[in-house]
Amino acid sequence: MNRTELRKKKIGVLLGGTSSEREVSLRSGTAVFKALKGRGYRAVAIDASGDLCAKLKKSGIGIAFIVLHGGHGENGAIQGLLEVMGIPYTGSGVLASALAMDKEASKKIFVHHGIPVPPFVVLHGPVSSKGIPEMPSGMPLVVKPAAEGSSVGVEIVKEPAQFRRALKKAFSYGDRVIIEGYVKGKEVQIGILNNKILGGVEVRPSLEFYSYEAKYTAGLTEYIFPPELDKKTYRRAQDIALQAHAALGCSGATRVDLIISQRGRPYVLEVNTIPGMTETSLLPKIAEQAGLAFPDLLEEILGGIGAG
Repeated sequence: MNRTELRKKKIGVLLGGTSSEREVSLRSGTAVFKALKGRGYRAVAIDASGDLCAKLKKSGIGIAFIVLHGGHGENGAIQGLLEVMGIPYTGSGVLASALAMDKEASKKIFVHHGIPVPPFVVLHGPVSSKGIPEMPSGMPLVVKPAAEGSSVGVEIVKEPAQFRRALKKAFSYGDRVIIEGYVKGKEVQIGILNNKILGGVEVRPSLEFYSYEAKYTAGLTEYIFPPELDKKTYRRAQDIALQAHAALGCSGATRVDLIISQRGRPYVLEVNTIPGMTETSLLPKIAEQAGLAFPDLLEEILGGIGAG
């Protein structure tokens, strides 16, 4: 969709919602709304909580700019609603959104396509306090809910005493939990825009890992542009990120999270189909390094609607 067409449309910025990431979505969505208004677009902010269908009908929007993190906003449900209502929207479609949000499904697709991921197992709940298994031996583990974003519910477990608590916490977010082998290395994020590599960043949190707190608290993370990797490893990480994006059928803007082992091997952790747009978010930082100011990034995302 070209900019002339976009200027004629009323754009609804969907923000907030009902997931555990509501507050971050409000911040992201407000930034998007203000930037679009600043560029002269007819934008309105719509809180995707309550009767969203009625709100959409009343708003009269022609395009939805989705800035919802986690829950229905990122798992394909809102995308399905918009398709039924005939409203074009930014980002990935129903199936790609659902697959990316479901860590069990996405990991199995990555394995099928030969895309490297840390070793993992899936536990299905509900699990009672008596039914929690013993911690597997051999290495530290990462315990995470199967369908949450922004590192919500994630813990690194190094000893049995931590394992039971981490499992209970992860199961509080849903009935499936991923247990991953811990890969020590550099945390690298690759931005993809309209099926092309935008760039990458290495994150160095002052906390144990790039947790929810480290992601959304200014000053807790150092950002390295570009990542401190040799050219071959960085190119390999970018190639793998693009493969992961394509394997899930994603479109628009995504951010692929990887860990680069101490031997220089990239492993995909997850694909984020609606990356954050706050002042500490990575995709805007990556875009800025690529020469795209925040409003320009938003216009590129809007221009990719329908491009698949």
